[in-house]
This record gives sequence, C-alpha cells and structure tokens, in this order.
Amino acid sequence: MSPLALTPIEFVHEFYPTFWWIPAGILAAALAIKLPSIVRLWTDPLLRAVGGLLLLACAVFVFVAPATIAWVNRVTGVPNISAPWVYSLLTAFCASCLLLIITWRHGLSDRSARTRSAMRWVIGVYACVIVALWVLFALAEVPVERLRDIDTYYANTPYMRELILLYLLAHTTAALVTNGLVWNWVRTDGLDAWLRWGLKFLGAGYALQLVFDAAKLTAVGARWADRDLDWLSTAVAPPLACLSAVLIAVGFILPHAGQYLHDRWRIRLAHHELRPLYLLLRTGQGGGLSFVLRTTPELRLIRRETFIRDALLSLTRFLDQDLRERAHDAAVALGLPPERAKHLAAAVTVLDAVDARNLAQERDGDGTCDTTDLLRDIVAVSRALRRGDEIRAVRARLLTPADGGVHAPS
Repeated sequence: MSPLALTPIEFVHEFYPTFWWIPAGILAAALAIKLPSIVRLWTDPLLRAVGGLLLLACAVFVFVAPATIAWVNRVTGVPNISAPWVYSLLTAFCASCLLLIITWRHGLSDRSARTRSAMRWVIGVYACVIVALWVLFALAEVPVERLRDIDTYYANTPYMRELILLYLLAHTTAALVTNGLVWNWVRTDGLDAWLRWGLKFLGAGYALQLVFDAAKLTAVGARWADRDLDWLSTAVAPPLACLSAVLIAVGFILPHAGQYLHDRWRIRLAHHELRPLYLLLRTGQGGGLSFVLRTTPELRLIRRETFIRDALLSLTRFLDQDLRERAHDAAVALGLPPERAKHLAAAVTVLDAVDARNLAQERDGDGTCDTTDLLRDIVAVSRALRRGDEIRAVRARLLTPADGGVHAPS
C-alpha cells in the first residue's frame, strides 16, 4: 500500500521498526559534528557534558528500536530485559539534561551551596530511580516478549505497573523542571542571539516531551480503567519523541555551532572587504601574498592585514596630510556623514599616494603624515574604495571652486 494512502496511525505502525533510526541518525550526526570541538577543547566541561548528553540520547533511540530490543532480549536470555535498560538510559538522559541546564544557566564558576545542593539532589534522586527500576523488574512476572507495546500490555501487572509509572513520572518531572528553567532563562535580558534561539529550540523540545508523557500516561491509565487507548502509546508518542529529540539536539548545538559559523563568516567577510585595499597596495610591491596550501581563514586574514599595514607604512612619505584634510572637507561639503567622509578622505589619500609612488615622485612635505587612524581603519578604508562614484565626486570637488555647487552622489 502506498504511504500516502495510510492514515497517520497506520503510517506509524507500518514504519515503526525503522522509525527510531531517524532520530538516532540525526543525533549521531550532531555528535559527529560536535566531536572535533569536544576533542580539541576537552578541558571544557560544558562541551563534554553536551557530548555525553547527545551520546545518551542516541543510545536511547538505538536501544528502543524493536530490532535492538529483540537482540538484547535474545543475547541476555531474559524476556523484556530491554525495558529496564531503555528506561534507565532515558532516566540518565533526563538527569543529564537537568544537570547541564543547571550548570549552563549558573556558569561553571558558580559554586554556591544552592547550586551544589540542586546538582546533588538530581544525581541522588535519579540514581535511586534507576536502581528502583531494576528492583521492580526483578520482582515482576513478564514472560511474554513485547517489542512495541510493553507499557500498555503490562500496565496492570504487579511491580511492572509501578516500574512503568515510575519511569514516566521521573521523565515528566525532569521535562517540567527543565522546561521551566529554560523558559525562565529565555526571558533573561542580555542573552546572545544564538543562545536565545538555542533555548527556544530546547523549550519546544521539552514541551513535546511533556506531550509524549501525557500520551503515555493516558494510554496506561486507560488500561487501568479497562479501556483501550494503546494507539496513544504506540502511534502518537513515538513521533513526538523523535521530533523532541531532534529539537533538543538542535537546541544544545545551535549556540555553539551558530557562534562558530558566525565567527567564520565574520572572518571571511573581513578578508573579502580588505580585497580592494589589498589589490591597490600590491601594485608596485612586487606582487601580493604567496599562496599557502591549506591555510586557515584566520591566518589568511592575519596575513592580508599584515601585508596591508606594512604596505601603508612604506607609503608614509607619499601620504599628503593636506590632501587628506581637504578631501575630508570636500566629502563633508558633499553631504556625507562625518565618519564616512573620514574614511573616504583616507581612501582618496591612499590612491593619490600609490599614484605618486608608482611615478616615483617625492613629496614636498616632510612625510610625517599621521597613519594611526589609517592603520586602525583599514577595513573601513577598503570598503570606501568600493564607492567609486563618491571618490570621483570628492576628487572633482577638490578641483572645483567652493561655490561650484557639486552635490553628493546618490
């Protein structure tokens, strides 16, 4: 049957065996993306915590897949032993989320008694939950292997009933607390944009986890009332869990990956914006920078900045301070903002100096032009070189009487 002809519930049941590998693959990819940073900055405990959390989340979805459940049961020879194992992984994931949010929110330097107490409570309570899960499973009679619907099938079985309720309550509590911490943090002023968006993804992910818990608890409660709402547990909860895991993974990765990509873009943009000034200054310099294979963007930017500043220093005796002041006045007279006029005047002065050097003309001045601002504002000066119309207008103004009536270019 075509997937398009299936109802949503039938679709989930049809693809249930492979459904869980989708979030597992996404989480594994997220971990792989994050791994180089974790290895390079291994001393950063937050990065290690994010890596551990992604690893736990990936393990949950690997071991909850029906094929893996059957394999674990067969290898151990204990029917349904996958249940406490998966629930233990899920409980450890909940604890990791809480610990990471607490640490991330308050900072690694926060060693207050309140923060330490909160972290000890999380570790102690969830460790006790994991122990209780295994004790309850050892006491329960669960001889029939269930790969998909163990929660509802054994909802009325002594000890297994308590096990199912315990893991769901532990998961719900963690989702509620984490969701509250995240949204309180989102409302904090002064957050970095990438961090704010990451927290929003986390909040959406944990909100979906609450809906997942509601679906599971409703299905189990229906069994207690002798009603059949198993589809909530087997058809509604799985896609919610998958989407929640993806959102949480994005939420934890976005602040780091987003800032990294933003920094890379800023470096490449700065390198690109320096190109006009670099191309201008390399004329008469015997060529530009030599090509270096596999150079990092940071090193390429540093090399270009160094070349430009060295070239400008070599131009000092050709720089005309009087021309720079007159060009600034001309740019202001054209109606340009003061800061823009300053950089445009510097660009006109550098163009004139390069022409003078290429013609081997010595200046009448003493070559003591102040290059401090010029060396500091090389990006803005390079950007000004792209405004050919404005440069031509300033030069024309310099050759025109004060009442010439030249207007600013559009």
